[in-house]
Amino acid sequence: METFLIKTLQLILSLSILVFLHEFGHFFFARLFKVRVDKFYMFFNPRISLVRAKKINGKWDVKFFAPNVPANERQMVNSEGVGMVDAKGKPLMEPIPLSELSDDDWRKHPDSTEWGIGWLPLGGYCKIAGMIDESMDKTQMALPPQHWEYRSRPVWQRLPIIIGGVLVNFILAMVIYAMVLFTWGQEYLPFENARYGLQFSPTMLAHGFQQGDKILAVNGEPVEQRADFVEKILIDGKRNVQVLRGDSLEVNIQLPVDFAQQILAAEELNLVSVRYPFVIEDVQPGTPAESANLQRGDSVVGINGKQCSIFQDIAVELEKLAGSAVAVSFYRNGSLQTAKLNLTENAKMGVSLRPIFNYFETKKTEYGFFESVPAGISLGWETLVSYVKQFKLVFTKEGSKQVGGFGSIGKMFPNTWDWQIFWSMTALLSVILAFMNFLPIPALDGGHVMFLLYEMITSRKPGEKFMEYAQTAGMLFLLSLLIFANGNDIFKAFFK
Repeated sequence: METFLIKTLQLILSLSILVFLHEFGHFFFARLFKVRVDKFYMFFNPRISLVRAKKINGKWDVKFFAPNVPANERQMVNSEGVGMVDAKGKPLMEPIPLSELSDDDWRKHPDSTEWGIGWLPLGGYCKIAGMIDESMDKTQMALPPQHWEYRSRPVWQRLPIIIGGVLVNFILAMVIYAMVLFTWGQEYLPFENARYGLQFSPTMLAHGFQQGDKILAVNGEPVEQRADFVEKILIDGKRNVQVLRGDSLEVNIQLPVDFAQQILAAEELNLVSVRYPFVIEDVQPGTPAESANLQRGDSVVGINGKQCSIFQDIAVELEKLAGSAVAVSFYRNGSLQTAKLNLTENAKMGVSLRPIFNYFETKKTEYGFFESVPAGISLGWETLVSYVKQFKLVFTKEGSKQVGGFGSIGKMFPNTWDWQIFWSMTALLSVILAFMNFLPIPALDGGHVMFLLYEMITSRKPGEKFMEYAQTAGMLFLLSLLIFANGNDIFKAFFK
């Protein structure tokens, strides 16, 4: 439960930062061009808001746990005082004149933005006056355009209002990457320093890799670290891998054309990892390891007489013997000893291991403040390019099954709070949010940009009815995608 809460808090905090700044990008450009912003909300607020505030006559009016302000509209009536309806029987609405509203009615002060925090932490919104968006405010849109509305502005002003959110998210990613590099630097383990070799997933093994191989090159190009290797074989589609087996044997491995689809179908997240010794760092109280008097610094080298000193190999052996009595061979102060213990039902001894970077020489680059800025920009751009390349996998049968929702995103955060990983993940999500919002889908920023470009080319605005239908279709598509993605998470949680 503690791990779940930590991941959830990291996810909510990260998305809150990203959504707030994304919507602020829209808000900034709207106010720059003197367009009214009716509402700015962090999180959604169906029916009720946790907090809402509005500046009225120079003073802030703040309300907590209050019902939402109703729309400024009423049903039109004919000369006989009977409510009017359209051909489909729906009431015809009209705005309520401001003069008929009381001074303490927030609707009487439309020039001031309503700020708030909703109770549904799935995003947020910035409602810009005179814009067909998810609010579908048809009553306002039925009136002639006003000078303070979005729709009355020329294209060159409307375009930055629309792309403001995406622009802020991408700039934010580069700023975060720059600060991460400045604060922690960039550290990784070169393949050549993995002296115990590498551990491969089952699909990798099935195509010719062997545990302990060291990766030398892909398609003749040297590969220094794991991230580059995975990108080359999964995203770039390169298929010839050169490995060093043992001390001197070089082997060429040819991967199939559909290798990426095989990996996705197998749902293997860790294709390659570093092999390292099984050296005890701590013994947990009340565990089999404590009963067997295992101690910090003991180096395990065998299970039931079988020689194995690498953590991954020992884990495989222990998995076979879950719940059984085993003999553990280990070195203590240079002396080979043996202890007997009973494994738990999940094949655990009750120890934590010495961190793997204790065994290897890593490569670390430190950045000064002014060096971190171009490095952060470069890293942000490389991340965007890599993600765009990965996106094509979503349109394959195997890739569509891996589309995840909030659960999948939450799993990307660590089990313990680590600020370096948190900010790196936030930067990555900022890049993803920027890219996804720029897709040419109605209801997304990219959809609005598409219609603005059409207007620029043809000098004609799309009809408002068309825009309403397009907005509705886009919202239905996004809702379906949201249900599908989170449905995948639920299916995996309960049936896999």
